[in-house]
Amino acid sequence: MTQYEWHWPKRRVIFISDLHADADALLASLTASGGVKRTGTSDRHFALTKQGKASVFVFGGDFFDKGPSNLRLLRVLKHLIELNAKVELLAGNHDVRVLYGMRTAGNANDPLNGHFFVRMGAKAIPFLQEIRDEYLTGDKALAGVPGTQKCRQLLLPKPAWFNEFPEQAKTHLSAPACERELKKIAKKTAAFEQQCQDAGLSLKEAYASAKLWQKLFLSPKGEFYWFFNTLKLASKRGSFLFVHAGLDDHLADEINKHGIKPLNKAFSKQLKGAPFDFYYGSLANSVRTKYRDVDHPLSKHGSKRAHMAGIHAIVHGHRNLHHGQRLALRRELLHFECDITLDKHSRKKESLPGLGAGATLIDPSGFIAGISSDWPVIKIFQPESV
Repeated sequence: MTQYEWHWPKRRVIFISDLHADADALLASLTASGGVKRTGTSDRHFALTKQGKASVFVFGGDFFDKGPSNLRLLRVLKHLIELNAKVELLAGNHDVRVLYGMRTAGNANDPLNGHFFVRMGAKAIPFLQEIRDEYLTGDKALAGVPGTQKCRQLLLPKPAWFNEFPEQAKTHLSAPACERELKKIAKKTAAFEQQCQDAGLSLKEAYASAKLWQKLFLSPKGEFYWFFNTLKLASKRGSFLFVHAGLDDHLADEINKHGIKPLNKAFSKQLKGAPFDFYYGSLANSVRTKYRDVDHPLSKHGSKRAHMAGIHAIVHGHRNLHHGQRLALRRELLHFECDITLDKHSRKKESLPGLGAGATLIDPSGFIAGISSDWPVIKIFQPESV
């Protein structure tokens, strides 16, 4: 890579990824990064430090699912923005899945898009509960909501859908990919109602919560309308490309030909369009690839195009780790893996002690620092010393 000139960002970048609805992990990570200082005990009791004012906070996606506090997390992020911090929010696969799942709730019979609600599966239930507990209280909370049977029809694909989807999807999905999708949806459809019952959530409450989500997130007057309108697919600072999951040949070609702004513009347009078109299209690979055989490939061709575009390192989340950040080399591109398992749910499930906290710092002076509550020291990478 010595033939390519390395450029550092003009501002320090504070990269935090995969918060998964854990507001406490967000507050702890902001503090650990040195970008903010706590001024009290409430969620809004923090202020930017001198370093924080001079930095850009890049969040690498997966704001939703798993953790206990989706709405609280977004309120903390909004307060950070209101403090005039420079903030960039990148989309993760969980964010796209929640958007499409909640957006299509009530349209289960749409042959191409009717499965996106149930596709969220059990991970959506805590979010639905959270909305119910905050907003759907009192004796008349479910007034006007259809009965259980009707809610079932509105939320869960009927048997006919499983015959219609393959015919509609065949121009976008291979036969094996389509078969995998059908099996996944069939399994999640069969389990969803029982999973709701086990969590103390009725189908009527699930439907009412999903419809209320639409008002909160999709209506211009909704409290969280700002969120999806702020999301980007990628950010480039210096020689670093920030995405949720990774890069492939197609994305590398597009960036080399047109740059980042047109890519984000195309992403924003597609995100507001038909869920099927984006979710099974080429741009979505950047929010879910793990460089598996089933993912769109990154070859030496793609790596060369990335270098030609001035990208020499990918900074991403998505692949969760237990011992802090990790550096990998894929097709001659450095990958800084920064999903350090922050949310309480994952930490408990994977036997990680204590509160998750940490951030990855890319400093203009020429170093990358990985801070994690699961590693006893700060990891430092200085390319010029290698």
